[in-house]
Amino acid sequence: MGLQNKYRHWICVIVVTLLAGNMLSCSKEQSQATNSNLRLAPDFTLSNLEGRVGKLSDYRGKVLILDFWATWCGPCRMLIPHFKALYDQYKDAGFEVIGIAMDHGGVKVVKPFVEKHQINYPNFIGNNEVAVKYGGLRGIPTTFIITQDGRIYKKYVGVPPNPRNTFETDIKSLLSQKG
Repeated sequence: MGLQNKYRHWICVIVVTLLAGNMLSCSKEQSQATNSNLRLAPDFTLSNLEGRVGKLSDYRGKVLILDFWATWCGPCRMLIPHFKALYDQYKDAGFEVIGIAMDHGGVKVVKPFVEKHQINYPNFIGNNEVAVKYGGLRGIPTTFIITQDGRIYKKYVGVPPNPRNTFETDIKSLLSQKG
C-alpha cells in the first residue's frame, strides 16, 4: 500500500509539471509574437460554408481575429461566445472575426454546428495547406490578431486568461491606431 501511494505521488508531480510547462510555453509564444517584428499574415483562398471562395486579403483594412478551431474542441467552443459578442460590438468599427474550421468532416459537420450555435461571423473550411502557412498548428484553438494592414500582431495558442478582455484589449489597441 505504501509503495502504491509513492507511485501515485510521483505520477501527480509529473502530471502537474507537464501541465505547468505547457501553460508556460503558450504564454511564451504569446509574448514572443507581441515583441517580434510584425510579419505579413499569409493570404489564403478557402471555401466558406456556402461554397463561395474567400481570401484573407478580402478583409484588408480591418482588424481581424483569425481563429483556427474545430466543432469537437472544447476550448474552441469556450471562445465562440466571446467572438460572437466582440463581433457584434466592434463590426461597425472596422473589426471582423474569421473562423477557420479544421474539422475532417468539412461543411457537413461545420455548417450545422454554426447554425445551431448561431455563429454570426464568417467561417471557412480549413486544410493542412493553410495550417502550414500559419506555422503549423501546435493545438487548437490557435487565434491570430491581425492588423488593418494584414500583419500578425499576436498569436494565442489555447484559451488565454480572461479571453473576452484579452481579445478586446488587442482590438481596441489596433482600432485606435486606425488612421
